[in-house]
Amino acid sequence: MREPQMCSVLCRITLDAKAAKQFQEKIDDEYRVNMILDNLPLVVPIRRLDQGSPTVYQLGYHVGLKGQYTGSKEEKFFIHNHLAFTVKYHRDPQTDSARIVGFEVKPYSIKHEYEGKWSENTRLTTCDPHTKHTVVNSNTPQEVEANKEIIFTYDVEYQESDVKWASRWDAYLLMSDDQIHWFSIVNSLMIVLFLSGMVAMIMLRTLYRDISKYNELETQEEAQEETGWKLVHGDVFRPPSNSDLLCVYVGTGIQFLGMVLVTMIFAVFGFLSPSNRGGLMTAMLLLWVFMGIFAGYASSRLYKMFKGTEWKKISLKTACLFPGIVFAIFFVLNALIWGQKSSGAVPFGTMFALVVMWFGISVPLVFVGGYIGFKKPAIEDPVKTNKIPRQIPEQAWYMNPIFSILIGGILPFGAVFIELFFILTSIWLNQFYYIFGFLFLVFIILLITCAEITIVLCYFQLCSEDYLWWWRSYLTSGSSALYLFLYATFYFFTKLEITKLVSGMLYFGYMLIASYAFFVLTGTIGFYACFWFTRLIYSSVKID
Repeated sequence: MREPQMCSVLCRITLDAKAAKQFQEKIDDEYRVNMILDNLPLVVPIRRLDQGSPTVYQLGYHVGLKGQYTGSKEEKFFIHNHLAFTVKYHRDPQTDSARIVGFEVKPYSIKHEYEGKWSENTRLTTCDPHTKHTVVNSNTPQEVEANKEIIFTYDVEYQESDVKWASRWDAYLLMSDDQIHWFSIVNSLMIVLFLSGMVAMIMLRTLYRDISKYNELETQEEAQEETGWKLVHGDVFRPPSNSDLLCVYVGTGIQFLGMVLVTMIFAVFGFLSPSNRGGLMTAMLLLWVFMGIFAGYASSRLYKMFKGTEWKKISLKTACLFPGIVFAIFFVLNALIWGQKSSGAVPFGTMFALVVMWFGISVPLVFVGGYIGFKKPAIEDPVKTNKIPRQIPEQAWYMNPIFSILIGGILPFGAVFIELFFILTSIWLNQFYYIFGFLFLVFIILLITCAEITIVLCYFQLCSEDYLWWWRSYLTSGSSALYLFLYATFYFFTKLEITKLVSGMLYFGYMLIASYAFFVLTGTIGFYACFWFTRLIYSSVKID
């Protein structure tokens, strides 16, 4: 520590044909080398050309570069074989001890030369601390070819810094584009205000008028001429087809909502710092497991309302359906990475630990929640359900279920898509995402948007005497997940340069999991908004 090194020779190797080919492939695919010193990732500082802009940090340095010699058209591969490290430290004035607050590198490609035969004491002529001859450029780069020798060297320079140890991550998490995030928030708020206006109009004017009109019906003749949403009061709480599956998805959505909400709150208060690598993922997994109790409770409460009797069956489905599908996709993706002999594959022990957490903690908690939820008295419907279902009149083209479901997903997606761009960039382009305050705001806006658009479309549906709202309310806001996946596909072809099949499959596999989770989350919000809305309006009219 604090002892500079100059031209330290690390090793000298001669590449065989196979190694040279592998290096060339890595350089062609723009692979980067990542290093960590005292839990700080290595960065390459890149000065912005426009004055006044802060230095941008690129994580890791490129293995090498492609280029041509002057006057030649042939493309050659050059390797970065000399690294000039700069370690920044903050000195404690009392004890004179120091702590590392920065870890930077400038990579160079240089064809090292020496005189005579190589031995342990050989001094390089291209980089020699005794003659103060250091590497400052890559004018004579080191080619990557079979049977060529490469000498790897490095310098270490120590610089005192005013940055305190507690603030050393600030440079990594520098927000260079907070204006775009504010634009994202404003964009989302405009959507919310527009929707809130519509909901307020429906609630205050139309509904108020409807309810007062329905409650003022004096004569039997007038009562016979019921129209609109009051007409379907005898069918609106009829259990839907596949009600078991709906209960399972609603329970899973509650589990997901709880996990996201608690994770966000922890992140906003700064408990999930990126300096604690993997902290966010670990927190999410643990919260998911412990939120199982709410999943069981929500699904069995709804199941009992639909006159279900086998709470154990519904709890088992809730505990296994969503995690089972996600785990199956994840297992296939992990097998692909493992087949590529990548260090990114999740080891077998970790997979086993995940399964133990799932069946050892999550499943029992879902059953506990299911038992508590089923023991409670069933939710009473505000109006009686007729024995014979009434016929649904022919609907206008714009009230077609598929059309209205697809329309319903546009606005929730529109409220989050700018923030989504930053999240995708941080995941796939190796950047830090640490603006949880913005993310939390966008998340709240997403909840409101999902609820409002579903209520608006549900009201229109009931007014056109179509009472099959249960599934449609879930799918209306849930369809935003379809747009999320389409956007991820668009992002793949416009922003990423992925050519390998396995890499492409990984991208789409993980985005499929993310979209599926988004569907469950948004769908549940829409469902509960509609559930509250229909109970509210039907409990406020007098039914003979």
